[in-house]
Amino acid sequence: MLEQLQKLDRELFLFLNNLGVKEWDWFWVFITEKEVSIPLYIVLLFLIYKKIKLRGLLITVAVVALMITFTDQLANLFKDTFQRLRPCNEAFIDYGRFLAKRCGKYGYFSGHAISSFAVATFISHILKPYYKHVFYWMFSWAILITYSRIYIGVHYPGDIITGAVFGIVTGFLFYKLHNYLTVKFNNEFKVNA
Repeated sequence: MLEQLQKLDRELFLFLNNLGVKEWDWFWVFITEKEVSIPLYIVLLFLIYKKIKLRGLLITVAVVALMITFTDQLANLFKDTFQRLRPCNEAFIDYGRFLAKRCGKYGYFSGHAISSFAVATFISHILKPYYKHVFYWMFSWAILITYSRIYIGVHYPGDIITGAVFGIVTGFLFYKLHNYLTVKFNNEFKVNA
């Protein structure tokens, strides 16, 4: 069963990876870089500040920092535990396209996927009362980022799907933590004021 899943994952990787068009390679290599998302994060922080003010923004930044640390460490734990080679380390990559600057050793599961989907879920829940389409924008961004990992040859679709599922669950749990801390600190502030 596991071998069949891995074979399917390889075949799906090669299919999706080979959908690439040379004229668009620059875009996917660009979009996969973490720094590309910084302008989006700045806009999101501004929107959060605008709607839930400074205390809410500070709580949000603290929870997001904790969430990103958690997602990064969880992805590394899985990579070190399962030790599944990335597609770019496999011989069949000659039949695909490898566009990344480097190829890490292990790839199960994608750190980009877990963190992107965690942020998308978390921010969507926070901003949903104020911006009704934020869910679609955030998840479109997460899908774009994670597909780029297949396009450039560093992750299997299974790495992405697993990372996305863990990311959605993580984002929701940290959203609940955010709500708890927001209520706790707002109540403490009212008592001390």
